[in-house]
Amino acid sequence: MAGGKETPRQKMIGMMYLVLTALLAMNVSKDILNAFVTINESLVKTNANFDAKNDVTSNAFEIALLNDERKTKQFYNAAKSIRSKAKDIDKFIIELKSELYQHVDKLPKETADTIKLARFGSKDNYDAPTHYLIGDDPEKATGKAIELKEKLSNFRKDILGLVKASVKKPGAAASFEQGLGLKTDRVYSLFEEMEVSWENNLFYHVPLAAVIAHLSRIQNEVKNCEGDAINLLFNEISASDFKFDTLAAKVVAPTSYVLTGNEYTSDIFVAAFSTTQNPQIWLGEVDSVTNKIKGTIDSTSVKVSRGIGTYTVKTGGEGLQKYTGLIRVKSPDNTYKSYPFNSSYMVARPAASVSPDKMNVFYIGVDNPVTITAAGVAPSDLSPSITGGSLTKSSGPGQYIVRVSGGTQAVVNVGAKISGNNQNMGSFKFRVKRVPDPVAYFAGKKGDDKIGKGELLVTQGVMAKLENFDFDLKFDIKSFDITMSAGGGIATASSNSNRITSEQANLLKNAKTGTRVFIENVRAMGPDGVMRKIPGVNLKVGQ
Repeated sequence: MAGGKETPRQKMIGMMYLVLTALLAMNVSKDILNAFVTINESLVKTNANFDAKNDVTSNAFEIALLNDERKTKQFYNAAKSIRSKAKDIDKFIIELKSELYQHVDKLPKETADTIKLARFGSKDNYDAPTHYLIGDDPEKATGKAIELKEKLSNFRKDILGLVKASVKKPGAAASFEQGLGLKTDRVYSLFEEMEVSWENNLFYHVPLAAVIAHLSRIQNEVKNCEGDAINLLFNEISASDFKFDTLAAKVVAPTSYVLTGNEYTSDIFVAAFSTTQNPQIWLGEVDSVTNKIKGTIDSTSVKVSRGIGTYTVKTGGEGLQKYTGLIRVKSPDNTYKSYPFNSSYMVARPAASVSPDKMNVFYIGVDNPVTITAAGVAPSDLSPSITGGSLTKSSGPGQYIVRVSGGTQAVVNVGAKISGNNQNMGSFKFRVKRVPDPVAYFAGKKGDDKIGKGELLVTQGVMAKLENFDFDLKFDIKSFDITMSAGGGIATASSNSNRITSEQANLLKNAKTGTRVFIENVRAMGPDGVMRKIPGVNLKVGQ
């Protein structure tokens, strides 16, 4: 029941149509006009074939409606509406052809309604069709072509709306829209070498033979779109038919991990199910030999609607909870076939985890990355908060950044949305500490060390490093002093940055072997914005 895909024969007719239109622009002979007659006759036959194919699909809809009205009615009504709209346009074009025959050769309506293009005398007349369809100005058309254009535009919009509202198969409606014709936008005319209106491109200064063929082609396109649409709608119901060839029991639950006190919900159904035929679903221990329930049958716990059974039970004790049963489906001969199923779910106490990505402490003034999770809960359903600081979402699922500004403790509270209700998953305490002081380095040396004279003179300044600390933090040296014995006394030179000043450099040039050089009064600032005085470096100049 295909809806009328474009055949190789149709493509060939379209190619001939373009060639003949080009030749008409060159004012060639009546042989070309007769060729348009031949094309029009082929299009008329193709239109009749489309009508026959669309009638087959429509009849199949009627049968499907009788078999299962509930499943079919929505798609049947949409298809019926599309066919009605297509017939209205087809009738309008048939009347338009008759009016053209009447207008061009002054034929009576009875003759114009039945005459064939091959018998029409004024096939080369282009003034009368242009005046009737366009008017005097091709870019300000006032003729019948405007009415046709509006009907085609509305039909395209209506058919697309009906398909989108009814077809649920992923990508089907979008694919249909992409291939849908009947566009009436402005187009580029190869003959005029400019963009022109749809009606101008088709009907302006075109002989009657070509105009009639154009109209037949539009009928063809309307019927083709009609067929594609109703076939797509019919596939929606045929694809969901209940089939009894390979049936299997299925149990589907949103989650198999449930918190104490919450409800566990699962859907129990036959994989190839029908929303208009409800199976019987019984809970109980199934005998694997007889395929029957042993002992007491629970036939009320599973509520069945539209072919799907929903099992809901209030959870109590913790641990793995199992349940088994049978799905009984009515066969075409009115007997029942049974399909066993089994499933399980885990019940646990409410629990959550807030894991610091660096260490079990929050540091003041820096970004503290943490990952927050809760067993059985999606990260998007968590709602954490913090006292004694701020908590902001980071890049990945469950990832956050904590900032604290002071105090000794921060508390992270974790809430979760479970089955539409908000539930507390726990609170977590963290110590709050200041970032430790960095260590001053001079020429790669720290504390009390030796340094060569050459190494002393090429060193550019002082730097600070955090040692044995997981955070990658930077401290900037803001000032330091250099003190050493010089000229029989003690000399000190200061820098207000991490760089050695010229005064300090001159002082270092006087250092001799055995001279003590002190890098002291070192001040550094970290990402928390606090100025710190840190221990300096004591050096002894060697060879």
